[in-house]
Amino acid sequence: MANATENAVRRQIESMRAALFEVGVLLPAKETGEIRKDAVMLLRTWDGETIHRSIPWLRAKNAGGAAIYIRPHGEHHLSLVDDLSAQAVQQMKGSGFEPTLVVETSPGNFQAWLNHGRILDKKTSTAAARVLAERFGGDPGAADWRHFGRLAGFANKKFRYRKPDGLFPYVRITEQHAEIIYSQAESFLSAVQARVRGQEAIRHFRSLPVAPGRQGRLKTIDDFRCDAVYAGDGNRIDLAYAVYALAHGVDEMAVRYAIETRDLSKKGSEARQEAYVGRTISKARERVGQARSR
Repeated sequence: MANATENAVRRQIESMRAALFEVGVLLPAKETGEIRKDAVMLLRTWDGETIHRSIPWLRAKNAGGAAIYIRPHGEHHLSLVDDLSAQAVQQMKGSGFEPTLVVETSPGNFQAWLNHGRILDKKTSTAAARVLAERFGGDPGAADWRHFGRLAGFANKKFRYRKPDGLFPYVRITEQHAEIIYSQAESFLSAVQARVRGQEAIRHFRSLPVAPGRQGRLKTIDDFRCDAVYAGDGNRIDLAYAVYALAHGVDEMAVRYAIETRDLSKKGSEARQEAYVGRTISKARERVGQARSR
């Protein structure tokens, strides 16, 4: 099994393509009499060569019940989508989100790593991971910028996966495409970044002091989206919110960011999406002007 482990580790490192990695060795919790020792994570920051040299040590820890994990060190170009079915992996590939690496962590359960083609800041990376998990049915609890994935070539020692013969399944690579950047990367990241900006704008709105003589806080676009009077019609919601926000002195750029927090891909290309938002704000500005001139 030593050669198989070395080959699996080499393939995963090649696909993840990071200069440095963090390797986590999770030692299982143990009980001694009435004293319980909690699980402990040993964390190592290594380059690929050091990981290879450390395989004997990792195998010994794994044999003793430890779980072996890996993630890129620092901000990086990948997203991990955890707890996927085989069907979900196929759905990802068919919709332009082709993984650079797919790892089967237990029978029928997969982790997919996607290559964005560029390093993402922490906020964007976490937002991307959350959207991917939501879209493809991944684990939302594992959706952040620095979540660990399992390192292939080592056994998954969770008790529920123990076989009748006492052995455990090995984590294995089912797909590897070291050079691939998924097809939808550019448009997807543009939408994610718009969402991040919108969320920041919303947080800013909620922190604004209440104007003299006004009761309560300024409404956000989410308030309009939850209002049954609009029946979920995104266009009506966007315009109604834009009119309200501009009438209350909200900056036009902040209004733009708020509108962009919903998926506008049905509008067409990024240029068409921007044109739609611009038209909406122009209509809102005109209505506000008309109301004030009466």
